[in-house]
Amino acid sequence: MAIRVLTVCTGNICRSPSAEVILRDKLAEAGLAGAFEVDSAGIAGYHIGDPPSEPAVRLAAARGYDLTPLRARRIAPQDFTDFDLILAMDSGHLRQLLRLQPKGATARLSLFLDGLPHLGVDLADPYYGGDGDYAAMLDIVEAAVPAWVMRLQEDFLTRA
Repeated sequence: MAIRVLTVCTGNICRSPSAEVILRDKLAEAGLAGAFEVDSAGIAGYHIGDPPSEPAVRLAAARGYDLTPLRARRIAPQDFTDFDLILAMDSGHLRQLLRLQPKGATARLSLFLDGLPHLGVDLADPYYGGDGDYAAMLDIVEAAVPAWVMRLQEDFLTRA
């Protein structure tokens, strides 16, 4: 059975879908596509059913990532048991996830930038910014994902 990872941001149209696709692509490049499933969700229900934001789609596509199949969804209580690891894009999301986490939840919660202090703690939200803000967000996601590929292998595949 695949290890399931969920990336979470505010509305699930910028940061978390970008992290979802980049992490999934890098896991596949590492030959781990069958070992992991990656999804994304938002804390808020502002954009349920909407595609990722136009700048996120366009700028990710310029880097070879396809966000077009994705649609925003809100995190649900069952996500806390259906997923093995939930990665919050910023510390505010992590606090909200800790409050939303139901009794008996089994998912580990972590910040997406955990363990990468040179990248900061919070992945800045580009939603109200321009292309430069989206490019900076993608730069940080691309910088963080290789460490997650290694960490996921170590934490979930070499323990068994």
